[in-house]
Amino acid sequence: MKKLMTGNEALVQGAWEAGVLVASAYPGTPSTEIIENMSARKEVYSEWAPNEKVAMEAAIGASIAGVRSLAAMKHVGLNVAADPLFTFVYTGVNGGMVVVTADEPGQHSSQNEQDNRNYARAAMIPMMEPATSAEARDFMKEAYEISERFDTPVLMRMTTRACHSKGLVDCGDRVEKAPVKPYEKNAKKYVMVPANAKVRRVELAERLKKLEEFSEQTPLNFVEDNGSKVGVITSGMCYCFAKEVFGDDVNYLKLGFTYPLPQKKIAEFCKGLDTIYVIEENDPLIEAEVQRLGFEPKGKNTFPAYDELTSDVIRRCVHGEEFETIDYDKAKVVPRPPALCAGCPHRGFFYELGKRKNVMVTGDIGCYTLGFAEPYNAIDSCVCMGAAFSIGHGAAKAFEQKGEDTRVVGVMGDSTFFHTGINSLTECLYNNSKTVSVILDNRITGMTGHQENPGSGKHADGSDATAIDIETICRALGAKNIRTIDPNNLTLMRETLDWTLGLDEPSVIITKWPCVLKKFSEDDKAKFPTAYKTKDVVDTNKCIGCKLCLKTGCPALYIDRETKKAGIDSLQCVGCGVCEQVCPKQAIGKER
Repeated sequence: MKKLMTGNEALVQGAWEAGVLVASAYPGTPSTEIIENMSARKEVYSEWAPNEKVAMEAAIGASIAGVRSLAAMKHVGLNVAADPLFTFVYTGVNGGMVVVTADEPGQHSSQNEQDNRNYARAAMIPMMEPATSAEARDFMKEAYEISERFDTPVLMRMTTRACHSKGLVDCGDRVEKAPVKPYEKNAKKYVMVPANAKVRRVELAERLKKLEEFSEQTPLNFVEDNGSKVGVITSGMCYCFAKEVFGDDVNYLKLGFTYPLPQKKIAEFCKGLDTIYVIEENDPLIEAEVQRLGFEPKGKNTFPAYDELTSDVIRRCVHGEEFETIDYDKAKVVPRPPALCAGCPHRGFFYELGKRKNVMVTGDIGCYTLGFAEPYNAIDSCVCMGAAFSIGHGAAKAFEQKGEDTRVVGVMGDSTFFHTGINSLTECLYNNSKTVSVILDNRITGMTGHQENPGSGKHADGSDATAIDIETICRALGAKNIRTIDPNNLTLMRETLDWTLGLDEPSVIITKWPCVLKKFSEDDKAKFPTAYKTKDVVDTNKCIGCKLCLKTGCPALYIDRETKKAGIDSLQCVGCGVCEQVCPKQAIGKER
């Protein structure tokens, strides 16, 4: 039966058909939908892990115990999970294991554009790159066979377009009985003390030789001979983009199994060609191999080394056309920057924090990163998940060493706190850092689409879970100065910042109010009975058009062009009340 599926949905279909029994992930675009879809497959235990490292470790444990497992994450998540991955490649598997890395050429929602194909070479792990949804399903099934045949985890590299584009997929049945293997104690294989690891390193080298032979023979790497003197070597989604540009006018070497690369097949393909194009997004890994084999392809000397190589980009590069640039001053539609939603519980916090002088604010990864922008200008740095407090700690110590009185405030969300923020806060508390650590608890993982986390009280499938209390964790770590507040109360927010910035030791603020887009659980309704009940309206008789309310940055607020007075879009407003507290004339209040 054929179904229209995204690449992520097709990966799930393939893993399900292959008999996977355990799947673990941390949400991150463009990989999030993998576990969201897998959690609907009741034969599979699926979970959101606190971060990618423990997701990887959970899948490793399931593999060692004898079942097929899956770990999924976006590209930067593999940085977090690299420690266990590199060593698990040494030990090898019991049940087959696949690691999905969803890369982001173009940085649509990421802080960098790293090319995780480099991890395959560095970790010496076989890698596969589907180009279509159909291949995503087929490759996933094949990956588990490869994993168990060669005693290795397999890296499945996807990209944003491959994850989210849709295509027809031939769907089959799940294996009649999920492949399971008996668990047997084997310290020499799984306990990586140096004496054992040295032996496994030699075996890894032998495994790579076998994988090189497999790469030459597998139909995952194939040639399309169209009788041309022009050849294109490509992999993943770039194959689809190249086909749109060249059609059947060139020959193709389409690589689906991309580490180890098939050297003999590449050399044979290149012989006799007048022109060789290597089309790959980001780093020139295939191009370097082609050059090493003695050929001079058109690669990064023709195509950009960054962003997506979509068909329009390839076409302009090949035909020598200049890249178009957009003149936003002349554009008919002005680009709209992302903004905190109307009613976002972070608004009151950033409104007050942004007014503080002589304060450095270290941010983190989440929708609250938008606090850097106008009108708040309240975040000065953002590097990676869980880094806000520890970066803030380092900055605070530097200011002390310089004899400066600049204060540091670190900001991260609740899911980020569980991800790696606990270690970050431990750094501040253990080393007595005069920093303010702020945890913005909006009761959900907001930026990636409302996935559950250890503090939300729900599992990935929506079933009830133990809700881990953030304040309790902070106190257990040794934090003495803690306040949990409603961030929509500007007076309380202001007083709390005054209190914490007046301390000479570590302090923690927890702003606790649910995301405006969150589907409220019964627990949330009980804890936040007044949340988002009544909208705000403007009394135009009182409004003087001072525009102070606009400084809250709420997209529901506007100035009427004719009356020059404030207005509120009733479709967006949720009645958080922040604008009410800002108005100097009490012209804003609840609708009746």
